[in-house]
This record gives sequence, C-alpha cells and structure tokens, in this order.
Amino acid sequence: MLTACGTADTPTATAPTGALLPVKLQLQWFYQAQFAGYIAAVDQGFYRAQGLDVTLLEGGVDIVPQTVLAQGKADYAVAWVPKALASREQGAGITDVGQIFARSGTYQVAWKTSGISTAADLKGKKVGNWGFGNEFELFAGMTKAGLNPGKDVTLVQQQFDMQALLKKEIDAAQAMSYNEYAQLLEAKNPATGKLYTADDFSIIDWKAQGSSMLQDAVWANTAKLGDPAYQQQTVKFLTATIQGWAFCRDNAEKCRDLVVAKGSKLGKSHQLWQMNEVNKLIWPAAGGIGVVDGAAWQQTVEISQTTRNQTGDTVLKKAPEGLAYTNDYINQAIDRAKAAGVDVNGAGFQPAAVTLTEGGA
Repeated sequence: MLTACGTADTPTATAPTGALLPVKLQLQWFYQAQFAGYIAAVDQGFYRAQGLDVTLLEGGVDIVPQTVLAQGKADYAVAWVPKALASREQGAGITDVGQIFARSGTYQVAWKTSGISTAADLKGKKVGNWGFGNEFELFAGMTKAGLNPGKDVTLVQQQFDMQALLKKEIDAAQAMSYNEYAQLLEAKNPATGKLYTADDFSIIDWKAQGSSMLQDAVWANTAKLGDPAYQQQTVKFLTATIQGWAFCRDNAEKCRDLVVAKGSKLGKSHQLWQMNEVNKLIWPAAGGIGVVDGAAWQQTVEISQTTRNQTGDTVLKKAPEGLAYTNDYINQAIDRAKAAGVDVNGAGFQPAAVTLTEGGA
C-alpha cells in the first residue's frame, strides 16, 4: 500500500467551531446516476454531518476534472484512472484516494446478426469509438486478440450516442453499460414497432476479455495531503461519500429521483437503469467500497503503458511516480462508516430488473 507523504504549499483552511467547511467536488460529466452517491450524500445530509458544506460542480464536454483539481479550483474530483494518470505524468499533483468504481462499465456492442461476439471478430469491421482517452480498453482487447487496431479494422469517430450503430453505419459501437447501452434498448425497432431487446445485440465486455481499466475514482490534491487538516477533511469527505453510495445501493429509486430533480436531461427509466448498472460496478465490494485493488490498478497501468491507439500513442510513457494512490484515507473512512452501522461491503447486493421505456422517459 502506498502511504501519504509530502508537504502542503499552503495549509488547508479550517472552519470555525460549529461552522461547516466549504468543499468543492468536480464531477466528470453532466448530472446523472453515475454520480448519484455524491448527490445523495449532499441531499441526505451526510456531508453536513461530517462538518462539510459540499458543492458539486457539474462536468461537461470541455471540463477536465483532474485539471480543475490540480489548478486548485476544486478540493476533490471524480475521474477515470487512465486519464488522471496521464494528467499526473504531465505534472498534475493528484492522488487517487477512493476507487469508487471497482469494475469497468465499458462495452463494445454489435448487432447479434453481425456475428461479432469477441474482439477477434472485429477484424475487417467498422468499429466506433469515442476517442479522447476512452478507447484504450477497446484497443487493448483487439491487441490481445491478435489484431492491429490501426490496420485490421476501420476506425470511426463515434458520437456519444448509439445512432451510428442503430443506422448500421458502423458494425460495433462503444457504450457504457449504464448509459449508451440502455439507449439501444430504449429505441424502437421499425420492423416490429416494439423496443429492441438484449436479444438483438451482442456485447463484448472488456472485463471478460481481460482488458478492462479502472474508472471513476475520487482524486485529491497530493501536496495538500501533507497537511493534517486536509487529511482529516479527506477522511470525513470519504466517510460521507461511502454513506451516499450505500444509500443509493439500498434506495435506487429514491436516488433516481434525486438525480432527475438535480436537472438530468435523461429520463426516469433511463436513470433507474443507470443507477442499477452503476451499483453493479461498486457492489459487492469485498475489501470495502473505494479500496484500490492492487491487481486491477496494475492491469490499468500496464495497459496504459503498452497499448497503442491508431496514432501509436500510449496513455502513459512510464509507470506512475510518487503518490499515485493511497488506501490510507478510504480505510479510515470505512472504519468510521462501519462504526456508524453502514454496510461498506454490500455482500448481499442483488441488482434489480429495470424496465426501460421508449426514449428512457
């Protein structure tokens, strides 16, 4: 386990006795159930109970969460591990202090009739991907299957939706289990007038292919982790965050409603699907929610160093240096949450069966 070290450039402000300490969390994307645990921790007063007044900063197309954090415009940020490690390599002083998503939610989806069910089947096909650092699980999977991603497939820049696959402009599309995949099941089959079902599609799940990478994590300011006040703040923040995610595990519909009320542009059935699928990426958490698994971390780093995209680039040029992650604070937070009666493992978690409606309404 890595341990915290270093010194802070400036001390972390301490709130007066009885006052709440202002804290800003930069989210990775627009409000949706991907961030329900943080939204619930605010709404249910979990952060306030820890003495924190947490403001959630909505993400967007042009917002890089780890950069916002490194620039001191937020106290914590939610970001995928490979992207954050790339920012660290370029000088961002950030540390993974809570690996909330223990598993990857990235799929490559094709029509069942295409005959595509494995990475090797992508040879000679039109393969969509989003780029922007989201493509490396796909590229690692193809490489592992013996394909040259730059020569053996036709790569297509994909929008953040599934229209290109639905229109059969591409043979396989990148999708998150909790978002874009649901968009397929919310679309109407013009031949039948009914919604498509899972039987209409085949899924390549990169977890099963051994090329998955760690995704949503809570990142902290590395230099400030040398300050005892920021250390204590981090434990408090993580304790309440654990409570928020445990609440959403046990109250999926309530958290769906909180996300919709927050202003999500996605509908209620879509958000309930997303909440259910996100819970699958977190629970069960054998070592406790948020603990970095060393093997999963190492696989992410190895893929980041060795897998090349179509331009020959890798995510990382070398292994991460310094305090890339630490379990010190999440373990303290787990102990506090357990003492408060929170189930931090979710061993009995059972996903629900969610019925999607047209357009996710």
